[in-house]
Amino acid sequence: MQSKKMPVLYLAQAGIIAALYLVLTLLANALGVGSQAIQFRFSEVLTILPVLTPAAVPGLAVGCFLGNLSSPFGPVDWIFGTLATLVGTVLCRALRGVRWKGLPVVSSLMAVIANMVIISFEITCLGTGTSLSLANFGMQVFLMNALTIGIGEVVMCTVGGLVLVHVLERSHAAQRLFAEH
Repeated sequence: MQSKKMPVLYLAQAGIIAALYLVLTLLANALGVGSQAIQFRFSEVLTILPVLTPAAVPGLAVGCFLGNLSSPFGPVDWIFGTLATLVGTVLCRALRGVRWKGLPVVSSLMAVIANMVIISFEITCLGTGTSLSLANFGMQVFLMNALTIGIGEVVMCTVGGLVLVHVLERSHAAQRLFAEH
Protein backbone atom coordinates (compact mmCIF):
# COMPACT_ATOMS: atom_id res chain seq x y z
CA MET A 1 0.00 0.00 0.00
CA GLN A 2 2.79 2.44 0.90
CA SER A 3 4.49 2.03 -2.50
CA LYS A 4 1.29 3.02 -4.31
CA LYS A 5 0.73 6.11 -2.16
CA MET A 6 4.12 7.62 -2.94
CA PRO A 7 3.67 8.07 -6.73
CA VAL A 8 0.22 9.60 -6.13
CA LEU A 9 1.62 12.06 -3.59
CA TYR A 10 4.55 12.88 -5.88
CA LEU A 11 2.23 13.53 -8.84
CA ALA A 12 -0.16 15.59 -6.70
CA GLN A 13 2.68 17.74 -5.38
CA ALA A 14 4.14 18.20 -8.88
CA GLY A 15 0.71 19.12 -10.27
CA ILE A 16 -0.01 21.66 -7.56
CA ILE A 17 3.42 23.23 -7.97
CA ALA A 18 2.94 23.40 -11.76
CA ALA A 19 -0.44 25.07 -11.28
CA LEU A 20 0.97 27.58 -8.78
CA TYR A 21 3.85 28.41 -11.12
CA LEU A 22 1.43 28.94 -14.02
CA VAL A 23 -0.94 31.16 -12.02
CA LEU A 24 1.90 33.28 -10.64
CA THR A 25 3.42 33.65 -14.13
CA LEU A 26 0.10 34.75 -15.58
CA LEU A 27 -0.41 37.19 -12.69
CA ALA A 28 3.02 38.79 -13.24
CA ASN A 29 2.27 39.03 -16.97
CA ALA A 30 -1.15 40.61 -16.31
CA LEU A 31 0.47 43.18 -14.01
CA GLY A 32 3.15 43.89 -16.62
CA VAL A 33 6.11 42.94 -14.43
CA GLY A 34 6.89 39.60 -16.07
CA SER A 35 8.13 40.85 -19.42
CA GLN A 36 10.09 44.05 -18.80
CA ALA A 37 13.84 44.44 -19.25
CA ILE A 38 14.14 43.46 -15.59
CA GLN A 39 11.53 40.76 -15.05
CA PHE A 40 9.92 40.09 -11.72
CA ARG A 41 8.08 36.84 -12.35
CA PHE A 42 6.44 35.92 -9.06
CA SER A 43 6.58 32.28 -10.08
CA GLU A 44 10.38 32.30 -9.85
CA VAL A 45 10.08 32.38 -6.04
CA LEU A 46 8.96 28.75 -6.32
CA THR A 47 12.27 27.63 -7.88
CA ILE A 48 13.55 27.02 -4.34
CA LEU A 49 11.00 24.24 -3.76
CA PRO A 50 13.30 21.43 -5.01
CA VAL A 51 15.13 21.92 -1.71
CA LEU A 52 11.98 20.61 -0.02
CA THR A 53 10.62 18.03 -2.47
CA PRO A 54 11.82 16.24 -5.61
CA ALA A 55 8.32 16.68 -7.06
CA ALA A 56 9.11 20.36 -7.54
CA VAL A 57 11.54 19.61 -10.37
CA PRO A 58 8.97 18.29 -12.88
CA GLY A 59 6.27 20.52 -11.41
CA LEU A 60 8.25 23.69 -12.06
CA ALA A 61 9.32 22.56 -15.54
CA VAL A 62 5.72 21.81 -16.55
CA GLY A 63 4.50 25.05 -14.98
CA CYS A 64 7.16 27.02 -16.85
CA PHE A 65 6.28 25.34 -20.14
CA LEU A 66 2.58 26.12 -19.66
CA GLY A 67 3.35 29.69 -18.60
CA ASN A 68 5.46 30.23 -21.70
CA LEU A 69 2.76 29.02 -24.09
CA SER A 70 1.59 32.64 -24.34
CA SER A 71 5.11 33.95 -24.99
CA PRO A 72 5.49 36.13 -28.10
CA PHE A 73 8.67 34.14 -28.85
CA GLY A 74 6.62 30.96 -29.29
CA PRO A 75 8.31 27.55 -29.43
CA VAL A 76 11.77 29.07 -28.92
CA ASP A 77 10.70 30.29 -25.47
CA TRP A 78 8.87 27.05 -24.71
CA ILE A 79 12.13 25.17 -25.22
CA PHE A 80 14.69 27.57 -23.75
CA GLY A 81 12.51 28.77 -20.87
CA THR A 82 11.64 25.23 -19.85
CA LEU A 83 15.27 24.16 -20.23
CA ALA A 84 16.46 27.01 -17.99
CA THR A 85 13.92 26.10 -15.32
CA LEU A 86 14.72 22.40 -15.55
CA VAL A 87 18.49 22.93 -15.31
CA GLY A 88 18.09 25.38 -12.43
CA THR A 89 15.76 23.13 -10.45
CA VAL A 90 17.82 19.97 -10.98
CA LEU A 91 20.90 21.81 -9.69
CA CYS A 92 18.88 23.31 -6.84
CA ARG A 93 17.77 19.83 -5.79
CA ALA A 94 21.30 18.43 -6.10
CA LEU A 95 22.72 21.17 -3.85
CA ARG A 96 19.87 21.23 -1.30
CA GLY A 97 22.14 20.12 1.55
CA VAL A 98 24.57 23.01 1.11
CA ARG A 99 23.40 25.64 3.57
CA TRP A 100 24.74 28.91 4.87
CA LYS A 101 23.37 29.97 8.25
CA GLY A 102 20.68 27.34 7.81
CA LEU A 103 19.51 28.65 4.42
CA PRO A 104 19.97 26.98 1.01
CA VAL A 105 21.64 30.04 -0.54
CA VAL A 106 23.62 28.06 -3.13
CA SER A 107 20.47 26.21 -4.22
CA SER A 108 18.62 29.51 -4.63
CA LEU A 109 21.32 30.74 -7.02
CA MET A 110 20.97 27.81 -9.43
CA ALA A 111 17.84 29.18 -11.13
CA VAL A 112 19.48 32.61 -11.25
CA ILE A 113 22.55 31.26 -13.04
CA ALA A 114 20.57 28.97 -15.38
CA ASN A 115 18.30 31.82 -16.44
CA MET A 116 21.15 34.30 -16.79
CA VAL A 117 22.98 31.98 -19.17
CA ILE A 118 20.20 30.19 -21.08
CA ILE A 119 17.60 32.96 -21.36
CA SER A 120 20.24 35.59 -22.12
CA PHE A 121 21.53 33.36 -24.92
CA GLU A 122 17.98 32.92 -26.22
CA ILE A 123 17.14 36.63 -26.15
CA THR A 124 20.48 37.61 -27.67
CA CYS A 125 20.14 35.09 -30.51
CA LEU A 126 16.57 36.22 -31.19
CA GLY A 127 17.74 39.77 -31.75
CA THR A 128 14.71 41.83 -32.68
CA GLY A 129 12.85 38.96 -34.31
CA THR A 130 11.24 35.69 -33.32
CA SER A 131 13.68 33.47 -35.22
CA LEU A 132 16.72 32.11 -33.38
CA SER A 133 20.03 32.80 -35.15
CA LEU A 134 23.62 32.66 -33.93
CA ALA A 135 24.29 35.53 -36.35
CA ASN A 136 22.46 37.78 -33.87
CA PHE A 137 24.76 36.84 -30.99
CA GLY A 138 26.98 39.57 -29.57
CA MET A 139 28.86 39.27 -26.29
CA GLN A 140 28.05 42.81 -25.13
CA VAL A 141 24.31 42.30 -25.69
CA PHE A 142 24.50 38.87 -24.04
CA LEU A 143 26.18 40.33 -20.95
CA MET A 144 23.62 43.16 -20.73
CA ASN A 145 20.79 40.63 -21.00
CA ALA A 146 22.46 38.46 -18.35
CA LEU A 147 22.71 41.46 -16.03
CA THR A 148 19.07 42.50 -16.37
CA ILE A 149 17.81 38.94 -16.11
CA GLY A 150 20.11 38.30 -13.16
CA ILE A 151 18.76 41.29 -11.22
CA GLY A 152 15.17 40.07 -11.46
CA GLU A 153 16.15 36.48 -10.75
CA VAL A 154 18.19 37.38 -7.65
CA VAL A 155 15.25 39.34 -6.26
CA MET A 156 12.73 36.58 -6.93
CA CYS A 157 14.72 33.32 -6.67
CA THR A 158 17.23 34.20 -4.00
CA VAL A 159 15.60 36.86 -1.85
CA GLY A 160 12.01 35.70 -2.35
CA GLY A 161 12.91 32.01 -2.46
CA LEU A 162 14.95 32.14 0.74
CA VAL A 163 12.13 33.95 2.54
CA LEU A 164 9.69 31.30 1.30
CA VAL A 165 11.82 28.33 2.40
CA HIS A 166 12.59 30.00 5.74
CA VAL A 167 8.88 30.54 6.45
CA LEU A 168 7.94 27.02 5.31
CA GLU A 169 10.66 25.40 7.42
CA ARG A 170 10.22 27.55 10.55
CA SER A 171 6.46 27.05 10.60
CA HIS A 172 6.92 23.31 9.94
CA ALA A 173 4.60 23.72 6.94
CA ALA A 174 7.31 22.18 4.73
CA GLN A 175 7.15 18.96 6.73
CA ARG A 176 3.36 18.84 6.49
CA LEU A 177 3.18 19.79 2.80
CA PHE A 178 6.08 17.76 1.50
CA ALA A 179 6.18 14.74 3.79
CA GLU A 180 7.34 11.67 1.92
CA HIS A 181 5.31 9.19 3.92
